[in-house]
Amino acid sequence: MSNQQPTFSEIIRNDKPVLVDFFATWCMPCKMMEPILEEVKHKIGDRVLFHQVDVDRQPLVASVYQISGVPTLMVFRKGEALWRHSGVVPPDQLLQVLQHILEDVQKEAEATQAASAPSQQA
Repeated sequence: MSNQQPTFSEIIRNDKPVLVDFFATWCMPCKMMEPILEEVKHKIGDRVLFHQVDVDRQPLVASVYQISGVPTLMVFRKGEALWRHSGVVPPDQLLQVLQHILEDVQKEAEATQAASAPSQQA
């Protein structure tokens, strides 16, 4: 019976960066973020996971991450918060943040791969 939805902590422990949009249905700036998030999602593809948390439906998660205003965006990877911003974020700024994080992920992967590769002797 593994039809269970993953928990929030399972979602943010992903190897891929996870952009979490803490929002509320009554929040006008949150509604302004919707097309921005869609645009960014379209441009960045599946290299970043997108997840939404309705703070009214999941107050415990909002409380744990001290979400006092919406929209609040956070980027997690392997359970660690890498970036946080409250308020509307322009698409170019959000793309820049995500691309910087993806570059760091790529560098980390290359360093790990180089460390685990057998040394080549001539």
